[in-house]
Amino acid sequence: MTEKKRIRLIGDRAFYKKVFTVTVPIMIQNLITSFVSLLDNIMVGQVGTESMSGVAIANQVMFVFNLTIFGALSGIGIFTAQFFGAKDEEGVRHTFRAKWYICLIMLALFLALALTKGEMLIGLFLQAGDDAAKVSLTLSEGMKYLRIMLIGLLPFCVSQVYSSTLRESGETRKPMIASVTAVLVNLCLNYVLIFGHFGAPKLGVAGAAVATVIARFVECMINMTAAHRNIERLSFIKGAYRSMYIPSDLVKNMVRRGLPLLLNELLWAFAMSAIQQSYSTRGLSAVAAMNINSTVSNLFSQAYFAMGSAVAILVGQLLGAEKFEEAKETDYQLIVFTFSLSVLVGALAALLAPLFPQLYNTSDEVRSLATNLLRVTACFMPITSLVHCSYFTLRSGGKTVITFFFDSFYQIVLLYPISFILSRYTSMDMTHLYIFMCSVDIIKVAVGLILVKKGVWINNLVSNKS
Repeated sequence: MTEKKRIRLIGDRAFYKKVFTVTVPIMIQNLITSFVSLLDNIMVGQVGTESMSGVAIANQVMFVFNLTIFGALSGIGIFTAQFFGAKDEEGVRHTFRAKWYICLIMLALFLALALTKGEMLIGLFLQAGDDAAKVSLTLSEGMKYLRIMLIGLLPFCVSQVYSSTLRESGETRKPMIASVTAVLVNLCLNYVLIFGHFGAPKLGVAGAAVATVIARFVECMINMTAAHRNIERLSFIKGAYRSMYIPSDLVKNMVRRGLPLLLNELLWAFAMSAIQQSYSTRGLSAVAAMNINSTVSNLFSQAYFAMGSAVAILVGQLLGAEKFEEAKETDYQLIVFTFSLSVLVGALAALLAPLFPQLYNTSDEVRSLATNLLRVTACFMPITSLVHCSYFTLRSGGKTVITFFFDSFYQIVLLYPISFILSRYTSMDMTHLYIFMCSVDIIKVAVGLILVKKGVWINNLVSNKS
């Protein structure tokens, strides 16, 4: 029997204990965040369909920035996880500093773009065929929300620098506490500021933005305090600010490995926004329904999102320790477990799909369309989970050029052109258009699993030999 056939696809008790230790705090954090986002979305939806759509479009613009930060920090985080696995504290310090540099650069660029071209960006999602008064109100509400949200970008960046480094160092509980606290603050302030309760002014979508900004400052302060008060456990923070020096060889290596990942997330976010813009050609009802679908489905997707983080952390640490066979077996077991979990979660999401749209103050047309989209998303969750795990497996070994072609290149050269052609040159309704777009991911799954099986990702980035 070959070595490949001896690899167990089902983990033992120790495996699942390790997996749950990493994923449960992340999953709880993300579930609470997604649940509160759902409640926020419902509260904004009570103001009206146009307000909800304006906020959804503004968040689509913010989505590009958030994904870019995620990609930049993830590229550096590959090294953080492997340095931690190799017990190299100074290496973790260097990556921590690198995260500061990249976040400040990206922040300056996005602020310049949003302040000068924000109205144009939101206008791309509004169609001339819709009612002019509704289009104007949607644009006004979107811009009102976006301008306030820009204030929260700096604390968001700082929080991401700290929380990502904590997770990659094996500390997932403290970022969870920070995130949960922040979303609860956000939820309470939304209730007060959107509707004007307890003597506060009734601010509508502006209140939702103010609540989010305050919550981001809270999350930032908790993450920073958690790191600096636990120097014994998180020793990388000791001396992290004595110098902002990063060795040139490491910078070159991080740029070589991390730049494709940063570009990948940036271009992927642009492609996804462009696809959303294609969906918007079906009218404001489609925009509102897609907003409900994405918000609700995110609640169920946290199962495989957390498992993707487990792949990045557990497999990355094993690669850094040069335990290559264990890394391979762990990765296969994580993929099998994630797929099984997503089948169960997808079935639950499909069953509950008709209930969530009823919580929104919107038209029956939007509710019906949102229900159909949620069912489609639920059916494709197992496929999406395999894509997710394949991506994080390739990334854990620093194969960022491959992930670039696997992810954003695929979105730009295949998915977006398909969405553009189908939305502009066919009369396909929104539900069938969305089904077709989701089904194309089957190609991506096949390619991803082949690359994982070939073991192209098994690589140590932080040893002296590397």
